Amino acid sequence: MSYGIMKKLHEDVVIQILLELPVKSLIRFKSISKILYTLIHSSIFINLHRNRRRNTKDEFFILKRPIFLDENLYKNIMYFLSSNDNDDDDTLKQVSPEIDVPYFDNDFCVQFQQLLGSSHGLIALTDYEDIIFLNPTTRKYRLLPHSPFRCPKDFVFVPRGIGFGYDSIEKDYKVVRFYELSSEPYDRDLEARHSRVEVYDFCTDTWRWIIPTVKLLPRVHHYVGSEAFFSGACHWTAQDDDAEPIVLCFHLTYESFRNIKLPDTCYFCDNKGYGLTVCQNSLTLICYPHPKCHLEPGQEFTDIWFIKEYGEDESWIKKYTIRPLPIESSFAIWKDHILLFQTGTGTLSSYDFHSDQINEFGYQANNGTLRLVVYNEALTIIPRESNEATQVLNY
Repeated sequence: MSYGIMKKLHEDVVIQILLELPVKSLIRFKSISKILYTLIHSSIFINLHRNRRRNTKDEFFILKRPIFLDENLYKNIMYFLSSNDNDDDDTLKQVSPEIDVPYFDNDFCVQFQQLLGSSHGLIALTDYEDIIFLNPTTRKYRLLPHSPFRCPKDFVFVPRGIGFGYDSIEKDYKVVRFYELSSEPYDRDLEARHSRVEVYDFCTDTWRWIIPTVKLLPRVHHYVGSEAFFSGACHWTAQDDDAEPIVLCFHLTYESFRNIKLPDTCYFCDNKGYGLTVCQNSLTLICYPHPKCHLEPGQEFTDIWFIKEYGEDESWIKKYTIRPLPIESSFAIWKDHILLFQTGTGTLSSYDFHSDQINEFGYQANNGTLRLVVYNEALTIIPRESNEATQVLNY
């Protein structure tokens, strides 16, 4: 439909037409006229377009891959990948040009950085210290200000967990980060350690402390893909005081922690790795053989668990038991039936629940260094609430 025809239509009709278009088309339309630019750039339209009905065919995924340049020097490439239209073709196609990610270029960052999200089309890349927020669709990013809180003298700072999401009550994006403080050198005595929790609010562009109700929070696992945002809360796989595996939750509105028990088959020293994701609108646990553990008979299978009645009488339902897979770390479940993971040889691979097929893709990196999130495009503007806030930049 030409712009000349659209000019003759009522604004409500134009909006309904635009809501059916993919984001790439909308970005092109913004350059046609000031009227369309203002309409598409308005928060009302952005929210309407983001909340329109979607299906799993709209999903693609973002892969972050480090590439070695020189001793202790890397560059990070972000790929935007989807399946080909032919269901019989297992290859991937790039749906957008790749991005060179700024910052995070040393070996430590490559090993420990996390890719978080997505939430309303925003994702975050962090090494616990620096945090970059990106909208891959609009190709804009923003480096968040560093926390003003510093580790006290003669204490050790041990990062434990980080997450972000959207607080639908406060209508604000938030980052939560928590860590342990211990007298130096690091003391394994629980009485000598305590947790500190920080929250960053986009609406005020500030960091603040939260006082947890317990002195020491459960210890978060540092498995790749073991964090997920769901139903207003950040979730991490962790272990409690008895070293039993749990899911630790932080609700962004109430700003409080709670624990969710894992299935009874998950227990201390069960030689399993744990991943969290969202599948079929349910918090989902991926329980896979830990690649560094000796496996007893029966431990070589991967189990997929869905949580039942989240927030009330929570229990887990085993949805799939999968034959032995070469999983080094799990990432996500894509299109509700494709498990994405990195193998022990560092290759991005998939397992299809429907066809029982394993497929290797042509993307490889050192073990444990690929990062991946499932993504839906959105026009969401990266918040910047004051002139003093860090700049929103273009790639």
